[in-house]
Amino acid sequence: MIAGGRGVGMTRVGGGRWRVTRPWPPALRPFLHSYAGYWEATVSPFRVRLVPTGRAVLVISLGAPFAQVRRLDQAGPAEHVVGSLIAGLEDGPRVLDHPGGQEAIRIELTPLGAYRLFAMPMRELTNQVVELPHVLGPRSAELVERLAATGDWGARFDLLDAALLARLDRGPDPAPEVSHAWRLLSRSGGAVPIARITAEVGWSHSYLVRRFTQQIGLTPKMSARVLRFHRAAGLLARAQGELDDVAATCGFYDQAHLNREFRALADVTPGAMAAARPAEGAVPL
Repeated sequence: MIAGGRGVGMTRVGGGRWRVTRPWPPALRPFLHSYAGYWEATVSPFRVRLVPTGRAVLVISLGAPFAQVRRLDQAGPAEHVVGSLIAGLEDGPRVLDHPGGQEAIRIELTPLGAYRLFAMPMRELTNQVVELPHVLGPRSAELVERLAATGDWGARFDLLDAALLARLDRGPDPAPEVSHAWRLLSRSGGAVPIARITAEVGWSHSYLVRRFTQQIGLTPKMSARVLRFHRAAGLLARAQGELDDVAATCGFYDQAHLNREFRALADVTPGAMAAARPAEGAVPL
């Protein structure tokens, strides 16, 4: 495995697993939360619980595919995903199994970045995990093959940067009102009242819900819940405050409300979440 030049760096993140990064092009920064490659020097199967983050995820698999991924509340067999995938915004937890030997590039997108990149109503991806060509078309499979064919991470990032920028450049523009509504919610960690958002954007509540859900994937109310949860989970993972303090800081009524939301959105207690130290929305199981 070749790290590559031009600012590419590798960081060991546990066992034989490595994280590969390079500074993003400025034109990508408004649309992304994270962008990194991963590879494992040894084959080690793993299982994680994915919890809501208020972000869409694009995973380009360059090695072993994911074995299966399923919602905890899902009846019937798990979804088998072969190769690269896209996951829309979630309002509940999902379990992911991987056979090990991972080599992949994982991108976390803002909801409006995903709307622009995928060029489709985001509500169609809510609580869904689909294979890459189903959203980005058959040419995306050719890109994955080109990325897998080179072991140089710098060259991989060059290829992917160009493909992302080209697609974003011709993607749909979100409504300014939806952009403003999401900005209010995300910057407040889900604490701003929905009534204030409707007043600021000048839309009725029902029209805001319809347009917002189309372009974000979740309703404003559910988005606020997910953002509050995500903020609280981050504070607990960094051991920044007792439960009562975290509840007050993140806009929960009290600790009991915090506990209920963690159960509803992640099926874990706040204490268990803090002990697990989740990374990128994944809780080791």
